[in-house]
Amino acid sequence: MEYANHLNEYAAAPTAEQITEAVASAREAASGNMNRQVMEFCLSAIDLTSLSCADNEESISAFARRAAEFHIDYPNLKGVASVCVYPPFVETVGLAIDATPLRITSVAGGFPSSQTFLEVKMLEVAMAVENGADEVDVVLNVGKVLEGAYDEAANEIEVLRGEAEDATLKVILEVGALPSAEEIYKASLLAMAAGADFIKTSTGKIAVSATPEAAVVMCHAIRAYYEMSGRKVGFKAAGGVRTAEDAALYYTIVKEILGEEWLTTDLFRIGASAAANNLLSAIEGKEVVYF
Repeated sequence: MEYANHLNEYAAAPTAEQITEAVASAREAASGNMNRQVMEFCLSAIDLTSLSCADNEESISAFARRAAEFHIDYPNLKGVASVCVYPPFVETVGLAIDATPLRITSVAGGFPSSQTFLEVKMLEVAMAVENGADEVDVVLNVGKVLEGAYDEAANEIEVLRGEAEDATLKVILEVGALPSAEEIYKASLLAMAAGADFIKTSTGKIAVSATPEAAVVMCHAIRAYYEMSGRKVGFKAAGGVRTAEDAALYYTIVKEILGEEWLTTDLFRIGASAAANNLLSAIEGKEVVYF
């Protein structure tokens, strides 16, 4: 399918001045969102993530059980949204969180670089879903985007959308590897048009991960896509989101650009591990290390 020749049908990308103003406005407003209600929501929006070369069945099982048993120690709080792991651990997580509302997220499709054969990406996505993944996070082929092969990049996502079947598909843009706001905006629109349910900032595996500036651009793209298609696509901040203040800032950016209707766990997520404990500490008013 052709995607590139439809990019000019959307509203223009925000200018550098607009991005700077939006970030400044969000930073100012975010302090007012450092309250218990917002912190509780942000905690409930976390994809609790373990993506280490040292992951193993024992460590991931224990990691997932902590998330599954959260309600025992904190019966008045909602737990995290999902547990996010590498594909071989999907079944391990499934056993650990059985009979809970937690969802299973698997990275797939050649994560984190997307530099492998399309057939390998397809199989990895399909196997993750077959093994029980409710959500799949894949990486847009940034190399294709950088060389201007927009249709090829988008068509890969379209194919992976098919392999994901009914699972939620989150497409990682790896914004730190994209050289400009214009490229982040185009990548966002391509991913959404190709079938992404969420667009996600980063893998957390390169030097530059999520930034407020990139989030502003992505949220503008989500708004432009919604106005054109009528379909709501979610936003996920990941990579370097560590503190309660970080979470409040991304919450505020989404609220100011997309509105409160996007502030549900169906449309807003935070990919993190340390941030979960920091949000819980902010809620409890003391240092807590639970996860």
